[in-house]
Amino acid sequence: MNPGVLNPSPLFASAAALLAASLSLHAMAGEADRRPSTTPRPNVVILLADDLGYGDLACYGHPVIKTPNIDRLAAEGVRFTDCYAAAANCSPARAGLMTGRTPYRVGIHNWIPDGSPMHLRRQEITIATLLRRAGYATCHVGKWHLNGKFNSPDQPQPGDHGFDHWFSTQNNALPCHHNPDNFVRNGKPVGPLQGYSAQIVADEAIHWLKSGRDPDKPFFLYVCFHEPHEPIATDKRFADLYASLNNPGQAAHHGSVTQMDHAVGRLMQTLDAQNLRENTLVLFTSDNGPAITNWHPYGSSGPMRAKKGHLYEGGIRVPGIIRWPGHAKPGQICDEPICGVDVLPTLCAVAGVPVPADRAIDGADFQPVFEGRPIQRATPLYWQFNWAQSRPKVAMRLGDRKIVADLTGSPFKVNVDIVDDQTRALKDSDLAWLEFYNLRCDLSETTELAHADPQRLRQLSEVLVRLYRQVRDESPTWPAWKWPRLEGKRIQEYRKNHHLP
Repeated sequence: MNPGVLNPSPLFASAAALLAASLSLHAMAGEADRRPSTTPRPNVVILLADDLGYGDLACYGHPVIKTPNIDRLAAEGVRFTDCYAAAANCSPARAGLMTGRTPYRVGIHNWIPDGSPMHLRRQEITIATLLRRAGYATCHVGKWHLNGKFNSPDQPQPGDHGFDHWFSTQNNALPCHHNPDNFVRNGKPVGPLQGYSAQIVADEAIHWLKSGRDPDKPFFLYVCFHEPHEPIATDKRFADLYASLNNPGQAAHHGSVTQMDHAVGRLMQTLDAQNLRENTLVLFTSDNGPAITNWHPYGSSGPMRAKKGHLYEGGIRVPGIIRWPGHAKPGQICDEPICGVDVLPTLCAVAGVPVPADRAIDGADFQPVFEGRPIQRATPLYWQFNWAQSRPKVAMRLGDRKIVADLTGSPFKVNVDIVDDQTRALKDSDLAWLEFYNLRCDLSETTELAHADPQRLRQLSEVLVRLYRQVRDESPTWPAWKWPRLEGKRIQEYRKNHHLP
């Protein structure tokens, strides 16, 4: 298709009707029946890795990395081949998971640096808030990354977004994921800690499970590991598992994944010891694809194209595993697409809580997959990242077809400052050039189909244009701001003092 602004064609009203129908379905969402009162509401544990690629687990085909506990979780539940993060990098992905809304609707456009005015606003309703209102005990441990002014009354904190107990960092564990000093527990800085981040995060979660929660309530535990995000720090016992590679950097990366896997195993053992397994839904996934940086180019997207920061599959398709005894069939492999935005509507349905009916919810309840049925989506899967490192800045998947688009205007500079011209462009840009793929037969997105199936492309482009403009118009903007890069300076100082590259 020729470059230029795309205008919806009236010839394809039937395709556009798909998006229009979503509004009426969202309006009816609040009318959903609650679960019978005699049915015990399940506990929920979400385990979120940071920068873990689709191919970084043994159960997803990695030939070297050892992940026995996550592999066991997959064997005991459903492993999804087509699981997606809500975005191509961390803060937006977490916003989508928490709210069920595509991140650009809520104003989380990029990752949030320390001090930024960008944050998950008070008027957004998270799944933690909904579950807490419904009588759940709620806990967040690990990386938060949904505000810039962390632990400040100027912006909502985890406690304001539904968590009874929180033990969190703004972004990374600093100055390193070994012996960090920046964790905050329920508003009070904890100070220097001993150990590695995955172990520290798991320790807090285990303590809360054993003695910190009300045992008479169902619970929601949201565990956000820092691994294998940089700055990578790995306990020697895990790095030594990969000593034969003769590459300390690769051993540290692979060991970091195994370090996280060990923490997952400890958490699962705690559930078993408290006889919680049978009534607990466990979801393991990642916030985006692998970073694959100059320092640690060892993450794997598997057969997918690109990596974190891209809207090709390698940036957004991630591991996804669900164990839920009596619902998720052990050993099942499912190729039905699910996404981070599906978490809120699914958990609402599981807990018998109405989905908020006063706003667009982009996700869908994915429970039908446990019975071998397709998910009924009112809104196609959608991603946007104006700072994407390759040409596609907007993407949509509908069935097996995926369409990606560029945006009009000058490319965004790769930074996290909030700049006036980029803020204007977020509201003024429209869709331009397109690519079109069939993911079922072209997982690596190597064969572009725009010229082979122009009618289908036009149908999908009409839906995409309408959805893009709807999201663009709803998205809030933030005041101009310059990032002081304090976190980066702390990490650089640590590297220098410890003679790291």
